[in-house]
Amino acid sequence: MSGRSFTFELDSLILTYSLSAVVAIIALRWASSLLFKAPAVTFSVKAPAGRPRWRPAKEHNYKSLSIKDAADPTKILCFDPATGFFLGKQPIVQPAQVPAIVARARKAQQSFAQSTFEERRALLRSLLDWIVKNQELVCRVAARDSGKSLIDANFGEILVTCEKLRWTIEHGEKVLQPEYRAPGMIMAHKNPRVEYIPLGVMGCIVSWNYPFHNVIGPIISALMAGNACVVKCSEQVAWSTVFWQQIFSAALRAHNIDENLVVLMNGFGETGQALVETADKITFIGSPGVGKIIMRHASHTLTPVILELGGKDCAVVFEDCDYLQFRHNSLRYAFQNSGQNCAGLERVIIHESLFEKYIEDTVKTISKLRIGSPLLEETDCGAITMTAQLDIIQTLVDDAVAKGATVHIGGHVRRHPKFPLGQFYEPTVISGITMDMRISQEEVFGPVLLVFSFSTEEEAIALANSSPFGLGSGVFTLDIAKGERVARKLRVGFSNVNDFGVSYMCQGLPFGGVGISGIDRFAGVEGLRGNCHVRAMTTDKYNFLGVRTNLPPLIRYPVAPAGNRFQNSLVELLFSLDVSGKALALGRVIKIAIFGN
Repeated sequence: MSGRSFTFELDSLILTYSLSAVVAIIALRWASSLLFKAPAVTFSVKAPAGRPRWRPAKEHNYKSLSIKDAADPTKILCFDPATGFFLGKQPIVQPAQVPAIVARARKAQQSFAQSTFEERRALLRSLLDWIVKNQELVCRVAARDSGKSLIDANFGEILVTCEKLRWTIEHGEKVLQPEYRAPGMIMAHKNPRVEYIPLGVMGCIVSWNYPFHNVIGPIISALMAGNACVVKCSEQVAWSTVFWQQIFSAALRAHNIDENLVVLMNGFGETGQALVETADKITFIGSPGVGKIIMRHASHTLTPVILELGGKDCAVVFEDCDYLQFRHNSLRYAFQNSGQNCAGLERVIIHESLFEKYIEDTVKTISKLRIGSPLLEETDCGAITMTAQLDIIQTLVDDAVAKGATVHIGGHVRRHPKFPLGQFYEPTVISGITMDMRISQEEVFGPVLLVFSFSTEEEAIALANSSPFGLGSGVFTLDIAKGERVARKLRVGFSNVNDFGVSYMCQGLPFGGVGISGIDRFAGVEGLRGNCHVRAMTTDKYNFLGVRTNLPPLIRYPVAPAGNRFQNSLVELLFSLDVSGKALALGRVIKIAIFGN
């Protein structure tokens, strides 16, 4: 037996045992999760039917498409961005209707807030069960409305949603249980705790890049915390809103819960503004510009806000990395959903020894990618969802080229031979980026990857921190100590060593950024508790002994002449760092308490 074959067989054996162990652990966890828990309630939702009359719109090119109906401003025109097919019209919720919707949700929440954690888990288990069984349907609906490929839909709409549901079902109650805190020296006779009280109606204004996950994500947390949730869905993906609403309504009916508890609305900016003015807290996913508008309107009512405003995320790649791992994974990080990701890889900052090789290998792979309509042909990359985004991407690329950047592949809007109204942009790789180029500072939100080279660790960190955004990052090196050292110096909300974006799959972790990437966090312990009013409580620890807080007579009103001296001595006794000082203070306290002076 040769050394190579022996190694292969050994590696195979180790892999087999490792996989077996993983499967066994998953099976045990699954079996234990079923004990003493109510099963999921089955419900059904009718799939939206494809219509034979769906044909490309009459416009000459994608720039002519508009979601606003000039003849009827109360409707949103819906198009499949991959084909230009006209999908129909969806009515908007008028701003004047929002207060009544929120009022009905608030009434439903008052009852739901009394539910047990197990009742809330049962609702979430039913949703999880339905999603797993209908994942292909969800992916196809999301693909039709947003233009993403089916594999991108499964990654971004299904996988992360299922993990969020699983984590919330398993850990939500523990996170939201009263949390006991240390009483300190003065209040040693008290039991202090923090209680997490449902806020009421969570209002969410979400982006179009993941029409299902962006909607259900905040709803999961809101429900587990005992809240209602009203969501203003993006007008760019209004066609699927009705279907998502049917899922939640069916699940609520199956559990005998008021359907007004979860409401999805289509509308434009005015509808979102009305929600900001009436909900108890707002989660917004979008751009920094709109985030500032949301925050300004929320200030009128002092409504708290969570702002997730995108990023200019980077990967710092050292020469001692696992190159093949990074090379293959980086394409998923960058071109998942055609680059339309809040936490997507836009900048590769790679050591100069790997720079040319990485560009060459990446261009070679990109040249093989298939771009097209995900429901009508085999595709790797789908469409750009928002029509105006194509011009934004092209403007940023053109500005970079005009200032000296090099486009290695792509760099243009793709005109599809079968679907001339399809909204496609070629996967693009650019190098030679300088800080005076807009693309170095602004979020592209498209399939464009910028590649920088560096020679020293300090140079790499400086490049990574050169953007006003600060959402996510990754550091790739086999020297874990170096990876963590560099990661700690990056001005970001999250970082991953030898990976990128996977912290979002660890749903126990918070998600959010710094700088113009936003404020506050959703997901994880912090995000779930963010759905609550935090209330401090104390009770008597030794009530059965009659031990309660009673002021010493010297400092009761009216205060005795020695009251101030007694109080000063008491503070010194409790907090002095000097042992002799404590002893002297104890003597004074005893003397004043006995003799009154």
